[in-house]
Amino acid sequence: MTVFVSLNPPGETPPAEGCISEAHQERPDGGIWEHPALWAGLILLGSVIFAAFFIARIFGYG
Repeated sequence: MTVFVSLNPPGETPPAEGCISEAHQERPDGGIWEHPALWAGLILLGSVIFAAFFIARIFGYG
């Protein structure tokens, strides 16, 4: 018959299962989303150029 004996108090993480990293502040996720106005502006500019192409075709240019 095997009896389980806990070597750690309840609620504490055993040393072998703990994390060895230091606690530190994470900065918020940024990346390409740091400047959303830039990306919105580029999308808007592309949309205007795309629409201008079709407007020009309607009026006989191109």
